[in-house]
Amino acid sequence: MTTTIETAGPRRARVERKTSESHVVVEVDLDGTGAHDIATGVGFYDHMLTALSRHSLIDLTVRSEGDLHIDAHHTVEDTAICIGEAIKAALGDKAGIRRYGDALVPLDEALAQAVVDVSGRPYFVHTGEPESQVTVVIGGQYSGSLTQHVLESLAHHAGLTMHVRLVAGRDPHHIAEAQYKAVARALRQAVERDPRETGVPSTKGAL
Repeated sequence: MTTTIETAGPRRARVERKTSESHVVVEVDLDGTGAHDIATGVGFYDHMLTALSRHSLIDLTVRSEGDLHIDAHHTVEDTAICIGEAIKAALGDKAGIRRYGDALVPLDEALAQAVVDVSGRPYFVHTGEPESQVTVVIGGQYSGSLTQHVLESLAHHAGLTMHVRLVAGRDPHHIAEAQYKAVARALRQAVERDPRETGVPSTKGAL
């Protein structure tokens, strides 16, 4: 496995990761407009990452090639790892950010909440999904169980404490999408610059 992480300017980063299972390139700009160019080979995942970019206002470029002839798991997971690593690199020392974000997002009958702390201490809590979501397949390739896996990988590799809770939901597509959008909105708040914050938002002086 090889991983290359580059900062491409203030609050921008590029990550490239190669393994025997996948080759992923991710670019992010935390001060973007939600512009996105995403191709993972998994249509529903592209749709979810588009929502993540659009509602976080983080510009996101993704190119993923993986062993989809086996299943989508490796490609989906490795892409989430790279997005997390890119966000972490783009945040730098985290000076001047709001740090915390909280969002409650509906999608028709589904309702999801996400709370994010850019703490530098990876931790993930996920509750509320119906048991049937684990075995459902959305769009022919995306297992419903992957949503939890993606968000956990994102939190771990970005250095986030993240709590995601499904409050209500019936349709598997809506259940997944509401969670991605809630995370996007919470992440948008957390990584935004705070004009009143001149240093690192921590009593320790570091995150």
